Amino acid sequence: MIEVRFFATLREGRGKIVQVPAEEVSCAGEILNRFAIPKEEVAILLINGFHSKPEDSVKDGDVIALFPPVGGG
Repeated sequence: MIEVRFFATLREGRGKIVQVPAEEVSCAGEILNRFAIPKEEVAILLINGFHSKPEDSVKDGDVIALFPPVGGG
């Protein structure tokens, strides 16, 4: 299984943590597609705590963390 952790606004309608069968995805971008998240809505994508890109591969046991852009002042 691959654990997907959603943060801030990306949690809306998805929950905080979701398990995805590893055999159903081969890269992080497929996880974005699976949850209908446009790439531009993800500012930070981490695979096992390391900055990654949507085209980076994922495997069983990985933890994916998705963060949206943040604003503030």
